[in-house]
Amino acid sequence: MPSTSPTLSGTNVSRQFLAKPTQMQELLNEALYILQMLGVPFAGLSPRRLEQMAMAFLAVVNVNTSKGWLTVQDLTDGRSLKTRDIISYINTYFAENISSGSYDDVRRKYLELPVLAEIVVPTKPHAARNDSTRGYALNPAFAVLLRQFGSSAWDQKVAEFRRSRIGLDQSLELARNLTMIPVTLPSGTQLLLGPGEHNVLQRAIVEQFLPRYGHGAAVLYVGDAQEKMLYVDREQLGALSFPISEHGELPDILAYAATENWLYLIEAVHSSGSISPTRLFNLRGLTATCTAKIIYVTAFLNRNTFRRFVTDIAWETEVWLADAPDHLIHFDGQRFLGPYPNEEVS
Repeated sequence: MPSTSPTLSGTNVSRQFLAKPTQMQELLNEALYILQMLGVPFAGLSPRRLEQMAMAFLAVVNVNTSKGWLTVQDLTDGRSLKTRDIISYINTYFAENISSGSYDDVRRKYLELPVLAEIVVPTKPHAARNDSTRGYALNPAFAVLLRQFGSSAWDQKVAEFRRSRIGLDQSLELARNLTMIPVTLPSGTQLLLGPGEHNVLQRAIVEQFLPRYGHGAAVLYVGDAQEKMLYVDREQLGALSFPISEHGELPDILAYAATENWLYLIEAVHSSGSISPTRLFNLRGLTATCTAKIIYVTAFLNRNTFRRFVTDIAWETEVWLADAPDHLIHFDGQRFLGPYPNEEVS
C-alpha cells in the first residue's frame, strides 16, 4: 500500500478521532487520502469536519475495513443510502453516536465536497434539496479506481484519471483566477490581486497614477487582503532603511523614484484607511530612518468616495482620484498657490 501521509494525526485530530481504534483511524485517513487525490480540497476544514466527510464517504461506498476497497459498491450495484441511513452506518461502524436528527448535516456538511466533486452523486438530482427520499451513491466513473487503491498501479491510475478529468480543486482554482485582478508593475512583473473594488483601485494606482506622477518609480511593495506580502522588494527597501514587517501597518503600495529619491507611500481607500493626521503621524514614525524623501498619497476610485473622507485627510499629503487621473489634489497649504493660464484650466 502506498504511503498516505495521514491527514489526521498528532494534535490535528478531534477527541472523537482519538477515541477510535488505530485501524479505524487508518481507514479514515485512507478515505481522506483518496478524496484528496481525486481532487477534493481540504483548505479551511477542521479536523472534525474532515473526519465526518471521511465517515460519510465510507458509508456511501460500503467500506468499513481497509480490505473493503476491493469491493466498493457504486450506483450501478444498487448501492445508495439516505442521509439517516448514512448516520446509522457511521454509528454502527465508526464508534459514533450521531443523532438521527442531524441528517441535514450529512447533505450540507459531510457530503458537500464529495458531491460537488461528483465523486458521490444524489440518486434524485432534481429533487428538492431537503427531500428525505433522496439517496447518495458512488459515481460509477470512480468505482474502478477506488477498487485499485493499495495496488502498485494506484498512483499511475490516479494520474491518468486526473489528466482526463478536472477535479474540484482545479475547478475552484480556475474560478478563483477568473475573478482575480491582473496588475502589471512598471518593471513588467505581473501580479494577481484578489477581487474587489479596493484592488481595482490598487491596479489603477500602479497602471495610471505612477506613470503620470511617479517619475519612473519602481514598485517596491504591494499588499493584498488575501496575501499581505504579495510583492516586496526587500533589497531596495533595505537600501532605503525602510523597515518591513509582516506585522507592521504598511501602506497599500510603496513606490520609489530613484531620480528624485522620492518614496511614495500610497493608501488605496475604498471603505477605510485614508491618510488622516493620526495615520500620517504613524507613517512618519515608520519612515523615521528612511533615507528617501517621503510623499504621502491617498487614492480614491471616485469623487463620491473622496467626499466621505475629505475632512479626514491630513495636511502635507496628496489625493488622487482614479476617475480623474490627470489631476492631483494638494493638501499642502500655499506651496502650490499661483494662477494658471486660462487655457490650462480644466
